[in-house]
Amino acid sequence: MPKFAKGLSAKQVQTIRESGMYADGNGLYLNVKPTGARSWIFRYTINGRRREMGIGPYPLLSLAEAREKAFELKKDVTLRKIDPLDDRRTATAASVTFEKCAIDYITAMSPQWSNPKHAAQWASTLSKYAFPVIGSMATSEIDTAAVLRVIEPLWRDKTETASRLRGRLETILDVAKVKGYRTGDNPARWGGNLELLLPARGVVAPVEHHAALTYADVPAFWQQLKDQNGTGARALEFLILTAARSGEVIGARWDEIDLEAGTWTIPTERMKARVEHVVPLSPAAISLLQSLPRIGEFCFPGRGRGSSISNMTMTQQIRRMGFEVTAHGFRSSFRTWAAEKTDFPHEVCEAALAHTVADKVVAAYQRGTFFEKRRALMEQWAGYVAA
Repeated sequence: MPKFAKGLSAKQVQTIRESGMYADGNGLYLNVKPTGARSWIFRYTINGRRREMGIGPYPLLSLAEAREKAFELKKDVTLRKIDPLDDRRTATAASVTFEKCAIDYITAMSPQWSNPKHAAQWASTLSKYAFPVIGSMATSEIDTAAVLRVIEPLWRDKTETASRLRGRLETILDVAKVKGYRTGDNPARWGGNLELLLPARGVVAPVEHHAALTYADVPAFWQQLKDQNGTGARALEFLILTAARSGEVIGARWDEIDLEAGTWTIPTERMKARVEHVVPLSPAAISLLQSLPRIGEFCFPGRGRGSSISNMTMTQQIRRMGFEVTAHGFRSSFRTWAAEKTDFPHEVCEAALAHTVADKVVAAYQRGTFFEKRRALMEQWAGYVAA
């Protein structure tokens, strides 16, 4: 219970030792902690709610200054019907810039992004295109017109970049709303908003899929690849045999591999879907791994000590062989082959690619991984590739 007094004296404020709340009047209290630290608290009731807010530490804020501040706050509550705490939060929100909110988000999310490049790409695109235009604006002030000033100059000539940037703006502004920095609709939202102001992405820049070989050409590519030397060639072989993503292969570690069980367990933090994925290894994939020298923790080590190959190593290998395709494109080759040349169900083929089930109802019931069926599928794929 607070200790009421007919106003505190400067000497009392300075000498009180017992911890507690000491009333001065007009809602002002001196809060004395067990450590001896003192601070000023303003208590008030508004709309039937009893609230309190800190207004400063003692002696940084003297008794006279605290009384003056409490008196002004009392007038706000009584005469103007202003809630000081809500007013303070509004003022705080108004001072949080888009750039600060974005940097805080990237810092918070970076540890859980599977690809380390992801954070760098976020920071790069926002720094280059968004911060110069809206970086210094309070998130509460950003409207559709402000978003368009960022997006519109890029929409026709750099459509892919603009589209990704728009999504990042939408995310940052959603975060700002959750944190209480802004209210209302998200001005970077596409549906029912920017789609009415910008031409469809597919109109200004038709979708370009990852360049891929037809599955019929993969065996010939494989034979040529077998004659190539270097870690990049072996990594590309492993990528083709497992139908994995480039980033998953680049980051593959020996402690993820169980040659006896014939499995490669990719941990959650390196998976796009944020779910651990166990890849069944065909005899060809196991043989490939057994042939590799064990240098450090990575299956495909880079030149630097303790590093893996770069994301360009496999791409450069493909270019040296005279092909204009992407490493990622071999997933497309595998998927088309599986659909046209095998009888494996759609669900098994999708699980082999670690694709998530879009239908949430189906996903709720389909909890299996089809592991043994995937093993049979990958063995059949390896047999086809090396035929």
